Amino acid sequence: MIRSEIELKCLIVDDEVLAQDVIEKYISTIPTLKLVGKCDNAVEAISFLHNNSVDLLFLDLNMPELSGIDMLKTLSHPPNVILTTAYSEYALESYEYGVIDYLLKPIKLERFIKAVNKVVELISKDKVNGKPDELPIYIKEDQTTYSVLPTSIMYVEAYGNYLKIHTIEKTFVTRDTMQHMENQLPENVFCRSHKSFIVNKLKITKVVGNMVFINNVELPIGTTYKMDLMRSMG
Repeated sequence: MIRSEIELKCLIVDDEVLAQDVIEKYISTIPTLKLVGKCDNAVEAISFLHNNSVDLLFLDLNMPELSGIDMLKTLSHPPNVILTTAYSEYALESYEYGVIDYLLKPIKLERFIKAVNKVVELISKDKVNGKPDELPIYIKEDQTTYSVLPTSIMYVEAYGNYLKIHTIEKTFVTRDTMQHMENQLPENVFCRSHKSFIVNKLKITKVVGNMVFINNVELPIGTTYKMDLMRSMG
């Protein structure tokens, strides 16, 4: 259920008038959302964002001149983004840019509400705790405790009574449990892919069958985790 005490300023970016109308209608049904603008293309949207405050962007991917993905590449501090498109093949790439959800057209109201709920929950947590993906976690290895930003973690691997935490710079080995580590990591960025692996969704380069790839590292996807992993990726 969407909490109405939070008001989100929304911008629709879509080159199809009918698609704009559907999203505008859905926005009007939710008190939490306030429509502040509609743009027919990415160039117009970039200009709008330079001059207006926006909390939530409903962004189409397939637009002339500049695609939604290319637009995201130009923004150093984008608002929360929900992608809208008729094509599912760009879902994986889009999550590299921190999008919250991925809606396939024609968009149903219940799916729209679910996506907005994700944004509201994320903003609510940010207000209480600060941005969860920017707060460090503390990892003890031997006699040293390290401060590590979650965004630097590529994946976590179960290793007997220990964990291997693979970051961009090095691998830490620490005595901990998968459940405890999973609870520490921001759920909008990390997902359990297997009983022995937690992966950073923003670091995934591709998924092939029952394997997920992070750079050149090939990791298994457990049968019981596959549906949740794919759903979290859109």
